[in-house]
Amino acid sequence: MSTAGAGLGARPHVWRPGLGSPPLVLLHGTGGDEHDLLGLGRALVPGAAMLSPRGAVLENGMPRFFRRLREGVFDEDDLRARTDELAAFVEAAGAEHGVVPGSWYAVGFSNGANMASALLLRHPELLAGAVLFAAMVPFADPPDVDLTGKQVVIANGQRDPMATPDLTQLLAAQLGERGAETVEIPHPGGHSIDPAGVARIAELLAERR
Repeated sequence: MSTAGAGLGARPHVWRPGLGSPPLVLLHGTGGDEHDLLGLGRALVPGAAMLSPRGAVLENGMPRFFRRLREGVFDEDDLRARTDELAAFVEAAGAEHGVVPGSWYAVGFSNGANMASALLLRHPELLAGAVLFAAMVPFADPPDVDLTGKQVVIANGQRDPMATPDLTQLLAAQLGERGAETVEIPHPGGHSIDPAGVARIAELLAERR
């Protein structure tokens, strides 16, 4: 685990150097940690530099990236504050490790996917794009930002009881209306990551290089 750089040691995280492009910010789901998505990152972009922080909020002892009022209802004030904190962390880590500003892709699952969307909407200058697994809608009234040139892949399950098809369509619409190039790669399962979808997303990311 890397703890170099001002303020970086305050948040548990893993840094894996690499030359593959794009570099990845990996954001785990509720109850996960900074090790959970390293294998997913390698599958998506072999050889990529990877930054994987741990969520700074605990819910019944389980790490998350922001608080929720109840299942499916986010504490948006906390979400905004935690998004800004994470953006500052990613920016500092990028400076410490020589990552080109704005080149990161945020890759998230569930709570981490919602944080990835929030990062894109509040700090679009930080990211080149995002890959969202089991993603919901982070903000009822999203910021009016320009996401032109950003690629966003949404890989939700068609039987997901939380990230429902209606929410998936709303998220895609919100991002698309702000200029993002959205690609939906649905799968027939529930609140999970589909291996076949991962392979297709890896192909899409390779095409962007």
